[in-house]
Formats: sequence, structure tokens, C-alpha cells
Amino acid sequence: MIPSRHLILLVAAWALMGVAASNLPALLLAWWLLGGTLLLVALLDAARAARRPALRLERQLAGVWPVGCWGEVVLTLHLDAGRPLKLALFDDYPTSWELEGLPWQTRLAAGHFVRQHYRLKPNERGDYHFGQAQLRLASPLQLWQRTLRLGEPQQIRVFPDFSKLLGHTLTATDRRTPQLGLLRKRRRGEGTEFRQLREYRQGDSLRAIDWKASARQLKPISREYQEERDQQVVFLLDGGRRMLARDDGTSHYDHALNALLSLAWVAQKQGDAVGVLTFAGENRWLAPQKGRTGLDRLLSGLYDLQPSETAPDYVLAAEALLQRLRKRAFVVLVTNLRDEDSTAMREAYKLLSGKHMVLCASLREAALDAVQAAPVGRFADALRLAGTERYLAERRNSLRQLGLKPGCLIDVTPNQLAPALVDRYLEIKESGQL
Repeated sequence: MIPSRHLILLVAAWALMGVAASNLPALLLAWWLLGGTLLLVALLDAARAARRPALRLERQLAGVWPVGCWGEVVLTLHLDAGRPLKLALFDDYPTSWELEGLPWQTRLAAGHFVRQHYRLKPNERGDYHFGQAQLRLASPLQLWQRTLRLGEPQQIRVFPDFSKLLGHTLTATDRRTPQLGLLRKRRRGEGTEFRQLREYRQGDSLRAIDWKASARQLKPISREYQEERDQQVVFLLDGGRRMLARDDGTSHYDHALNALLSLAWVAQKQGDAVGVLTFAGENRWLAPQKGRTGLDRLLSGLYDLQPSETAPDYVLAAEALLQRLRKRAFVVLVTNLRDEDSTAMREAYKLLSGKHMVLCASLREAALDAVQAAPVGRFADALRLAGTERYLAERRNSLRQLGLKPGCLIDVTPNQLAPALVDRYLEIKESGQL
């Protein structure tokens, strides 16, 4: 219970009257009577305000929210009985989120309810907590204000915005079907899974000819293949300190996670199983699984994972993956490589490539490309551009020294990562390299 602005003003006026009464004894009795009356009225008003009103509060919100998107929360306040109330309400939402629509002030009569909508936008993934809403009630004479807590605490999970990934990231690729607008149709050609024998057609590769069948039929017969579907795509995701870097307000780790989910969505549509092993921080292993179930496991298993200050150990990560992964797979290592990683990365690649096909995706800071694209108008701009060009040349040289096979390394900015991974995956599927 705290005094309201009205009570503070009344006490201040009574105090000023006391100053006047000290000089005019005739006012002294009136001053004492007025003070006693004010005290009695304030105590009675406080006693009435201390009675807990018959209030109920309900909060409606989704249990899962996409990161970076505005969502709506609905608060419904019921007054089942008692005197009319004047109140202000503020919800106990996650303080790191952006807010619109609170605090809220209203009047509520007995037997009625009021409903308030407000909006929130989470800026990071993870688990969050809504506590009890806070109400500030005015006493009947508005001399006091009382604070109450109403409603039930609620937990909420913030996932990557998967609709945005599909709507923007995957449309950057040029492999689409009319139905989905995103993926290449499953097609016949020179994949790895045998489909049928047919007559030779102009343009068929000579290696596709089945010579035994041709001899029996006395005409050229070709083997027809289709892209194999029963394969595994496994991500090796770096959660170390370099992934804390940010571009466009989003960490490299979140960019990597978005790209991972984009490729996982494409892969499960192609009939492949998807899995992930995280390292350099909290280690999580999600075994490869097919279909929408596999994609849902990735979402629920990674949504709350954050990068750490740990340095990545590529060799240890490669050994851990080899212990868990028995079947040949397409392993996608997503990280941010530096000069000092050359030896460890070569060893890790050698370990993994002995059994699996490995693609290393290294993230390059977008600020470097921005410097290259910026006009040079001053000497300082020229120095900045020259330093950037030298750094990029040294970076390219370091990446060449890793000894990765052609096509097994991509060096892109975070925004380019998802389409680059999807393109490379579809090229590999089409070529039958797995």
C-alpha cells in the first residue's frame, strides 16, 4: 500500500496550513481537527482498499514464438463482485523483448470484464518466462494505491523463424518445382539409383549403355538412373567464440543455424535423413532421421542453443562424429576459419573424408565485402580498401592450404550461406557423388 498523489497533496496542504497556524493561534484548533479528520479518512480508505477484490486474470499467448517477429498477447481481466475499480496493469513479460501496448489503465465494474491486446517481439532464441501480471489498484477515495499480482506464470519457447527461412532464403536458389516454388523435381538421369533399361537416346552418355542388354536386343540399350533418396546429411556445427560475431544484428551462429535448417528442409523433402552434432560449447548429438520428424527434432533440439566463448577443436569434433556415425554421409561443417586453424582443419578433414563426403562452409564477415563495394573518396578509404584486399588475399591463401578437394569448401558471408549450401547439396545429389 502506497500513498497516492491525491493524499500527498492533501498532506502537503495540511502542512502549509500548520505553518500558517503557528503564526495565527486562532487556526491551531482547526488545523488539529483537519489533521485528525484526514488521518481517520485515510485509515478508513486504506482499510477498504486492503480487502482483496474478486479479480481474475487470464493470459492468452502462443507456446512457441518465432524469433524477430511481433506476436500478440491477450489479457482478460474479470471482476466478479465488489465495488468498481480503477486500475493500471503491467504484465511480467521477458524484459529483453520489445513491447507495444503497455502499461494499460482502465475502469472495471462488478460482473464485467475488460480485454487488452499488446504486442511483443523476441530478439533471441531460447526459453523464456512470463510471471504474474502486476496490477495497481486505487482505493475507493483514491488516497492509496495497492499492488497485486494476478494470473499464472507461463513458459514460452522462441524458435528460429522457419517461415521466413522458406520464404526468403530458399527462393534465392534457382532449383524449384511449380508446386513448392523451392525445390527441384525428382528427375531421371545419371544419379546413383538404378531405375530401368530403355532404348539408347541421342545425348545419352556412353557409360550408360548396357552392352549385354544391347547384344541381346541387337540395338543400343541404356541404363536409366534416378537420384538416390536414402542418404544422410549430418551437420557439424561450430558453437565457439567466433560464431558470436554479428552481421545485420544477427550472430554468425544464428545465420549458421538458419542455413542448417534451410538445408535440412530441402534434404528431408528429397528423402534424406538429417542430423547434427554441435561442438565448441555445449555438445548435442541428434542422430539422422528422415521426414518431417527429423526436421522437427532439429528445431526442438537446437532452438535454445547459444554460442560460447570456447575455442573450436576440429579434430576432437571429427573424432566424436566418427564414433557416432556409421553409415556414409554428407557431412557439412559450418564454422569461421582462421589462419591458425590450418593444421587442425587438415587433420579433421582427413579423418572425416576417409569415410564421408565433407563440405566445409566458412563464414566471412560481411563488413569486408562492404569495404570492397564502398567508393574510395579519401586517403583513409584507400588505406582501408588496401588493408581489406590484403587480408582477403591472405585468407584465400590460407583456405587453399587446407588441402580440401575441389568443391569441398565454400567461403561466403552469413546471408549467402543458406543458398550456397542448398545449391551445393543439390549439385552433389545430381552428380551421384554420395
